[in-house]
Amino acid sequence: MKAWLTGALTVTLATTGASAQGSGSSPLEATLQGSDGAQASLSKWRGKPVILFYEDKDSTQLNGALKEELFTKGQQHGLLEAAWVVAVANLEKFNFFPARQIALSYVKDEEKKVGVPILVDLEGTLGGPPWALPKKTSTVMLMDAAGAVVYRYSGKLDEAERKAFFEALSKLVGKDLKAEPQL
Repeated sequence: MKAWLTGALTVTLATTGASAQGSGSSPLEATLQGSDGAQASLSKWRGKPVILFYEDKDSTQLNGALKEELFTKGQQHGLLEAAWVVAVANLEKFNFFPARQIALSYVKDEEKKVGVPILVDLEGTLGGPPWALPKKTSTVMLMDAAGAVVYRYSGKLDEAERKAFFEALSKLVGKDLKAEPQL
């Protein structure tokens, strides 16, 4: 079963997206679970911009190119510490024994590989109000240091959306991070 889950967690979906930029929203809050089982409040990552990836098991690679580009730009511009990167795994459909423990074990392993905290949404919290994130795709959110959403997109980011994302991030970190065309 673990081999199936591992394979399933890396499948890529091609979906269309929806965006909301510069919404000027008030700070959003949620309490999720860390891969270690401890409760984790998203407000823990305030004080710097937050790049949040909310993904189900089939969408972890959907915005893989963005993740790689983000890391590369962070290295190139010396900005790896300028923003928090937080991943949230939507494991709602694995919230039963024994699947929950297998899924949590996989998330722990992935967290060690990528060096980014991966929170777990076992109850579908971010799919409900006020977040209302789609549960079956990859959603990329950019929040300011106070936790207000300044960029949100669900689905695979195309070139125009990647440009919009990096423009919004550039404003938050005070450095020009124009999106490079994908080859």
